[in-house]
Amino acid sequence: MTQTSHLIRSASLTGFTDLAQSAGLDPFAMMRKAGLPRRCLDDNETLIGMEAVCRLLDLCAQASEMEAFGLKLASRRHIWELGPVSLVIKQESTALKALKTLLSYNRVLNDALLALVDEEDDVVVIREELMLGKSIPTRQAMELTVGVMFQMLRDILGPGWQPCLVCFTHRPPHDLRFHRSFLGKDIEFNSAFNGIVCSASDMTRELTPPQPGLASFARRFLDTALSQRKPARRETVRHLIAALLGNGRCTVDRVAQHLGVSRQTLHRQLSLEGEPFKSVLDSVRRELALKLCSDSDHSLEDAASMLGFSSASAFAHWFRASFSTSFIRSRRVGRI
Repeated sequence: MTQTSHLIRSASLTGFTDLAQSAGLDPFAMMRKAGLPRRCLDDNETLIGMEAVCRLLDLCAQASEMEAFGLKLASRRHIWELGPVSLVIKQESTALKALKTLLSYNRVLNDALLALVDEEDDVVVIREELMLGKSIPTRQAMELTVGVMFQMLRDILGPGWQPCLVCFTHRPPHDLRFHRSFLGKDIEFNSAFNGIVCSASDMTRELTPPQPGLASFARRFLDTALSQRKPARRETVRHLIAALLGNGRCTVDRVAQHLGVSRQTLHRQLSLEGEPFKSVLDSVRRELALKLCSDSDHSLEDAASMLGFSSASAFAHWFRASFSTSFIRSRRVGRI
């Protein structure tokens, strides 16, 4: 199976040098350890490996003993650092429309990020997950990702805006002070998903967009960039599986329906890439299971539901067959 190299704009490291130095670290030495060249900080549009960014943030958090390292980096970000995308989304008339436009260009910004928007009665739920296809610590990168989304919405809706709830699937840090000062008091750890729950009235409130200027040019530029970064069918299927697992609707027929193809066509497309549907499904489950084991306190029953199993016993059997150990034991030691 060929591993996909996921890319993200180097703008994701905006503020990294100052933050690392304030934590007593040598930023460039840490970048070398993570496999990132120093020159990538010279241009926000340079594409760098998402896996290396995850390693960098994790190394810095450990070396500095700063559990909120990724979130502190997010606090230094703003909407205008999204590059051409910012010109387009600032033309939208509501935060919800801006969010949907942002996610439509997500593959240009970070192709490892699965992001979904659900409109549920009086709330808008933004779900985010990093799908790297590898066992790499993502706690810091996930807090950076959710934190950047929080900052973007605050830039759009104003400094007084607060979400209904901010959610993380991992366990809470020992010190919550920065999380609460930045995100507010309504934070849920060991949650069923990573993301933000917003008031629908906030998200649909009419904004006053600036006069159109470079936005049309930026949209053409982004559309071209998007067409040049079409993912392999396997990667699209991986993202769909991750999105459908938690609601118990992840079947090959359901995935094919979302893609607008028949079951047979989907099987054929995946066969051409050398991996059957069940193998892709298992790889997604393994990746998410590893995250649950290493950095959360979810029960066996909760984990089974989050990974789309019909029962805790079915999940326990699959887990032992996949990792040659039990879920409870592996979570107790924090690794597999």
